[in-house]
Amino acid sequence: MEEPFDLVLRNGAVATPNGVETLDIGVRERRIAGLGKLPAGRAAEEIDASGLTILPGVIDTQVHFREPGLTHKEDLASGTAGAALGGVTAIFEMPNTTPNTLNAADLNDKLTRAKGRAWVDHAFFIGASDENADQLGELELLPGCAGVKIFMGSSTGSLLVADDETLENVLRHGRRRVAIHSEDEMRLRERLALVKDSGDPSLHPTWRDVETAVRSTNRLLKIARRAGRRVHVLHVSTADEMDIFKDHKDIATVEVLTHHLTLAAPECYQRLGTLAQMNPPVRDKIHQDGIWRAVRNGLVDCIGSDHAPHTLEEKARPYPQSPSGMPGVQTLLPVMLNHMHEGRLTLQRLIDLTSAGPARIYNIRNKGRIALGYDADFSVVDLKAKRTITNEWMATKAGWTPYHGMEVMGWPVATIIRGGVVMRDGELLGRPDGAPVRFQETIQPQD
Repeated sequence: MEEPFDLVLRNGAVATPNGVETLDIGVRERRIAGLGKLPAGRAAEEIDASGLTILPGVIDTQVHFREPGLTHKEDLASGTAGAALGGVTAIFEMPNTTPNTLNAADLNDKLTRAKGRAWVDHAFFIGASDENADQLGELELLPGCAGVKIFMGSSTGSLLVADDETLENVLRHGRRRVAIHSEDEMRLRERLALVKDSGDPSLHPTWRDVETAVRSTNRLLKIARRAGRRVHVLHVSTADEMDIFKDHKDIATVEVLTHHLTLAAPECYQRLGTLAQMNPPVRDKIHQDGIWRAVRNGLVDCIGSDHAPHTLEEKARPYPQSPSGMPGVQTLLPVMLNHMHEGRLTLQRLIDLTSAGPARIYNIRNKGRIALGYDADFSVVDLKAKRTITNEWMATKAGWTPYHGMEVMGWPVATIIRGGVVMRDGELLGRPDGAPVRFQETIQPQD
């Protein structure tokens, strides 16, 4: 007789590679061990998922959880709590903390901090700089490393890779796909005078204009091709860049953000002020429409939140002294489910952008689909639930969301990670048990 399951989810509409099917899922030893009509009374725990849709666990591959060094804004405990409450099962955290994540000791410090405190599975990027370029090929293979992150603009100190020579040097060290923030630093410096004393956040897309993004992305793709390195361009915010990417899909994958798909200038700046300020900026509807076209025609490979919280006190500084960034990990799935409800994308495309796409881009082990042998990661949603996003719902230390008061159709009702029910009906359950994400190309620790 077959061994009993640790958990069975019954009668859910399950999004498998074969399509959405009503079936049971059996979990054993943290992995999917059964799909279909499973016998009754053969599980330690059962959940009736009737009327619910079970998605592969959502993976948010761009968050800033601010630990170490900036934990008044966020930390690994609060950030991952927000992820779990929002139906996200794994996150990739960025290296621009204090200190920056530049070496093995920095990476191990973050992994140690996450143990027993992170509610979801996690990986951390190593930041690229001139000082660590020749070590990146080894650093990117360390357990728990999501890969290398390059800031071509919008960063400070050693994390900024602004010139072509340093960029090519970084790209020639290593072989995993590199995540890149693409804005032209020289143009940003030249144009700062346009807004320096303005106090007007609606000028943010004037300072960080379309040409700032286009010039940087053209440079990047030319150098990446010369170096023979695959790149993943983060938070693409312009329709113009999408026209460029169609000729470079052999080396470049593309991320877009919930914010750029949902907010548009000038309305968002009139309504939210500096709370709408982020890098690259939210632009006008012409660019939002161009991003949605790229979602529909397949140019876009994944959606991230770029969760980057700042306190309301920090955001209240006069522009441009106000910091750029806004929370997003907890609202990623509800906002995208609402876009799906309103007909902007299909459920199949949403799954591709939030689980299968991240797994494909970063070569993640055993995540990204509901299939036998894969990690039992599920984002369970009620597609008929109407809810209102509020500041009070947010777990982030920042305590606010740009979507406060937004009514959405579709809501995460359970988050299950490697067979453990982490969130159910808006409540976190048990203790934080997130573990490092595994990758095909990295060194794997022994079980």
